[in-house]
Amino acid sequence: MSMASERANKSGFAAEAQRKINSKYDPGLAQEALEWVNKLTSKVPNTSGDQENFYEVLKDGVILCELANAIEAGSVKKIQQSKMAFKCMENINMFLEAARKFGVPAEETFQTVDLWEKQNLSSVVNCLHSLGRKMGKYGKPGIGPKEADKNVREFTDEQLKAGQSVISLQYGSNKGANQSGVNFGNSRHM
Repeated sequence: MSMASERANKSGFAAEAQRKINSKYDPGLAQEALEWVNKLTSKVPNTSGDQENFYEVLKDGVILCELANAIEAGSVKKIQQSKMAFKCMENINMFLEAARKFGVPAEETFQTVDLWEKQNLSSVVNCLHSLGRKMGKYGKPGIGPKEADKNVREFTDEQLKAGQSVISLQYGSNKGANQSGVNFGNSRHM
């Protein structure tokens, strides 16, 4: 039994904020993420993107840790098989550390309670998609668009100096400009 089921229902501003967070959850993206996790681990029993199923599959963190180990062996040293809250949250935290090591930026990860207490499952989906985009570096199948590689360009001093003498079209052009037809204000009445 998770902490989320033992809490009182939210009300007022907290309930409104939770409804807004829940509205960002996309079952299609969640299903795509679970299918990708299953492709790498073969451990996901049900890849439905339904919010309840997504939570049930990932809440103890075991599959997330196995995902990290499928990407790079030994990423998570010891996966806790216990259903105790502390052990499950430890699994989730170890996955998050591995995800950061794989290159997922901090703003695309989630807090442990977002998953454990079912507070923000859309951020969990976003984290999995972010991790999936990084898989090109690890030779694993990914999800979503492929991340761009650096395209560093080197210019010689001669090329840089040549660029300084060109007037950019952003400055506009005065070709064909004159003041014919320009009149301001009221015309002279006779």
